[in-house]
Amino acid sequence: MGEHAARADDLCREHLPRIDGVESVHSGPSISTEGKEGGFDWMLAVRFRDREALAGYLPHPEHRPVADHIGAGSSNVVVFDVED
Repeated sequence: MGEHAARADDLCREHLPRIDGVESVHSGPSISTEGKEGGFDWMLAVRFRDREALAGYLPHPEHRPVADHIGAGSSNVVVFDVED
């Protein structure tokens, strides 16, 4: 894992659990042997309590350091918001 990805993992673990409604945070590099990542080498998955928690995530100040770091080192980002 590169230095940028390692720092992203650290920031995610430090900041995102402080946001009300965040139930779990998982991030890291792909360990797949299939090679079907489509050019992506790192991912972040966040589980929220409900849609209200999701709505509060982006504007929350604890989200900013994570978003700034990921944006500064990523040429492409894909976001999926799904429900169980």
